[in-house]
Amino acid sequence: MNKITVSDYLIQELSKLGIKDFFGLPGDYNFNILTSVENNENTNWIGCTNELNAGYAADGYARINGYGALITTYGVGELSAINAVAGSFAENIPVFKIVGVPATKYIEQNTLLHHNFSNPDYYAFQRAYANVVEATAFLDCKNAKQEIDRLIQIFIRAKRPVYLAIPVDICKMEIENNPVTEQPVSNHKNLTEAVKHALNLIKTSDFPVILADVLAKRFNATDEMKKFADTSGLPLCTLLMGKSLIEEENEMYLGTYLGSYDNLYAYKYVNNSDCVISIGTIISDLNTFSFDIKFDPSQYINIQGTYTIIENKKYENVLMKDILAALCEKIEKKDVVIEHEKRGFEKTDQADNAKLTADYIYPRLQEFLKPGDIIFSETGLTKFGIAPMRLPEDCILNNQVLWGSIGWATPAAFGAAIADKNRRVVLITGEGAHQLTAQEISTIMKHNLNMVIIVINNSGYTIERILADNPLDKFNDIANWNYSKLPSVFEGEYRSIRVHTESEFDKALKDTENEPNKLYYIEVLTDMFDVPYLTKRVVKKLRNQDKTFVCQIK
Repeated sequence: MNKITVSDYLIQELSKLGIKDFFGLPGDYNFNILTSVENNENTNWIGCTNELNAGYAADGYARINGYGALITTYGVGELSAINAVAGSFAENIPVFKIVGVPATKYIEQNTLLHHNFSNPDYYAFQRAYANVVEATAFLDCKNAKQEIDRLIQIFIRAKRPVYLAIPVDICKMEIENNPVTEQPVSNHKNLTEAVKHALNLIKTSDFPVILADVLAKRFNATDEMKKFADTSGLPLCTLLMGKSLIEEENEMYLGTYLGSYDNLYAYKYVNNSDCVISIGTIISDLNTFSFDIKFDPSQYINIQGTYTIIENKKYENVLMKDILAALCEKIEKKDVVIEHEKRGFEKTDQADNAKLTADYIYPRLQEFLKPGDIIFSETGLTKFGIAPMRLPEDCILNNQVLWGSIGWATPAAFGAAIADKNRRVVLITGEGAHQLTAQEISTIMKHNLNMVIIVINNSGYTIERILADNPLDKFNDIANWNYSKLPSVFEGEYRSIRVHTESEFDKALKDTENEPNKLYYIEVLTDMFDVPYLTKRVVKKLRNQDKTFVCQIK
C-alpha cells in the first residue's frame, strides 16, 4: 500500500470534501503543513493579514463552499483566531482548524520555546479550543492517521469546527494512504418512528406551517426542505438567519419572520398554527426579534441536523436530510390557500440633492441586487435594514446574527468571493465594524475579486448609541476615517467614491455595472442617528420592556 506523509494525507482528505483553498498565516511551526497545501495540485494557500481575519475568511468560505479550513502557527496564531472559530462553532460553520506546533521531543522534554509561557504548557491552547470546537486532537507518532480520520468523521457529521495540532516532525512522518471515511446515517428505528409521529401530527392539525432556518443549509438539506414544502403543499416562512433559503416567488412563501414588527401576516400565521414544523431553526433573541414567538418548537415538530423532537419526544440520530426525504415520500398534500401580501420595499423616488437616509439606502439596494449575488450583512444596523428586503432569485444572504462579532463581515465576504468567483459578492457594513478588519481589503484587491463594498458611515457605533442611556456617550465614538481613500494605500485595481446624496448613491451603484471583476468601494455618509425603520420599531419596544431586553418563549 502507498505511503504518504501525515500533512499530505490531511490536505488530500480535506480536498476531497471540496476544500480547495486554505486560509491562514505562516509561522515556523506550520511550514510543513503549508508546503503540503502548495504541493497538492487541488489546493491553494490563501494568506491573510492576520489570524482573526483568516478565521473569518474561512468561515465565509465555508458558508458558500460547505466546508472551510484555517491554518495558523502555535500559541500566538491560534489564539488570535479563536474568536473566529468560536463564531463558526456557534453558527454551525464547519471550519477545520489546523495548527502547527513544536516538535515532539520539545513537547516531551517540556522545553521552553517561543510562543509558550515561561512555565511551558504545550496543551494549554488545545484545552482552550476544546470549548469552541466539536472535537480536538493532538497528533503523535502512534495516533496520527487514526485521529485525522476520527476528526474528519466528526467534522462531516456535526457541521462544526474541529481542532487538530500537528508537531513539525509528525508532519513528515509517513503513514498508510488508506482513507477511512464513512458518511453518517440515521438510526433506522428512530427515523421510522419519527416519520410516523410527524405524519400523524401533521394530518390531524388544521393549520400546519413550515418555519425554516439556516441550519437546513448547514446540514445540506435545503433541497429536501424545499421538496417537502412543495410535496406537502404547506405554507412556509424563514427566520432572519435563514432569509434567502426560499425564493420570494414561491407561491406558498409567507416571507421572513420579523416578529410583530413587520410582515404581520407571517407573524399571525405562524403563531396561530396548531403544528409548526421547524426545520433547522435557531431560537435566539435577535433571530426571533427578542423571542417574539408564541410557541415552543419542541411541542410540535422540531427537525434539527442530527435529531428531531416531536411533542417533546426526542428522536436521536435522525439526520435532517433523511427525515425530510422520508416525509416527502409519505406526506399527503394539503389544499392550502394563502393570501399574497406585497413584501419588500416600494421603489423610491430620487431627489438630486436629498441627503442620504436609511429610508432611501435599503430600498435602493433592493433594486441594485441581482440574481445570483452573494450578500454579506454586518452585525448591527445593516441586518435590520436588509431584513424586509425582497431578494432576487438565487441570492445567498449571509449574516452572523447569533455570534454577532463586529468586523466579521468584511473578511467573511472575502472568503466567500474566493469560494465562488463566478458570483458577485456585495458587502454591506457599518464603518465601526469595518474598522476592525478593514486591512483585508488589501487581500481582496490582491486576488482581483468581483466585490462591491458599501460602508455606511454614521459617525460611530449607532446601534449602541440608540440603546444607551446617553446616546452621546464618548465610548460610542470612534476615530474618523476617510474610508473612500482606504483602498488607495493598497496595490490593485479598484474604484472608490464617497457619496452624500441620493443621486450620488444612485450613480455610484450604476457605475459598478461598467467594470465587473473589480473592487467597487462606496462610502455612504448619513446622520449619526439615522437608522432603518425596523430598528426604530424594535428599539421602541425594547425601551418599554425590562432593561435586560430578555423575553421568555411562551
